[in-house]
Amino acid sequence: MAKTSAVQKNERRRALAAKYADRRAEYKATIRSTKSSEEDKDAAREALAKIPRNANPNRVRLRCSFTGRPRAVYRRFGVCRIVLRDLAHEGKVPGMRKASW
Repeated sequence: MAKTSAVQKNERRRALAAKYADRRAEYKATIRSTKSSEEDKDAAREALAKIPRNANPNRVRLRCSFTGRPRAVYRRFGVCRIVLRDLAHEGKVPGMRKASW
């Protein structure tokens, strides 16, 4: 089981990223636009710099939804390899079964 504080920190980052997603996208579009003036681009860069660092979606860590484990997490299922194996053995993952050849 992961440290509770690490899981909570990640959840705070996830919430901040969701909160500022629209603003970030708007500023990024202004910066990338060829139609924007240099003053608009500079203003957008400054506004983007004022947004909290933890609002960047790159800072959100993918964690296992059961254990909070940060490594070996399958995006498709949202769980780590250990939990996925246990769920597969219990037959709770549709279409997944133990390999044999």
